[in-house]
Amino acid sequence: MRQPAETSAEKILLDSDAMARTLRRIAHEIVEGNAELDRLALVGIHTRGVPIAQRLRRQIAELGGTEPAGGTVDITFYRDDVSVRGRGAPRHPQPVVRATSLDFALEGKTVVLVDDVLYTGRTIRAAIEALFDYGRPDRVQLAVLVDRGHRELPIRPDYVGKNLPSAQDERIQVQLVEVDEVDQVLLIPSQKEV
Repeated sequence: MRQPAETSAEKILLDSDAMARTLRRIAHEIVEGNAELDRLALVGIHTRGVPIAQRLRRQIAELGGTEPAGGTVDITFYRDDVSVRGRGAPRHPQPVVRATSLDFALEGKTVVLVDDVLYTGRTIRAAIEALFDYGRPDRVQLAVLVDRGHRELPIRPDYVGKNLPSAQDERIQVQLVEVDEVDQVLLIPSQKEV
């Protein structure tokens, strides 16, 4: 397993212990906010929202005795910054398309969309649009590990692990064992020339 490494350019905002405590608190809040756990579903947004949702599902099962339904959603074709039509070359690197997996009926469910970092709100808008192409849940809630501010759309999470305000030219990078071999949240400063 890779050890967390902090360079002079990066700052560790959450280590693995802090991340585990934060996810545990989010799981408690979801259980408290949803009396009918059998009608609950957690849907992770690719990429890092998926393992976060899986961890939350396991913790909710421990707390409430019922494991909520789980799924994944890919937002690639719903993003407003990706060119998937037309003949010209795309202006930006195109993201990898992943599978959406919703193996349960959305109707009658409270769906908690799960993502790692909430920034402008555009990813969440795309995820809601993708979700509604598969059905109409009773309610949609949002859980994020980190809210860094700078919203461009009127999106507000129901469950927030940490509010970590940052400058727009900084990045918040979530690393997870399932993807990156380490659990931590980093602040990456601006890459501007000094």
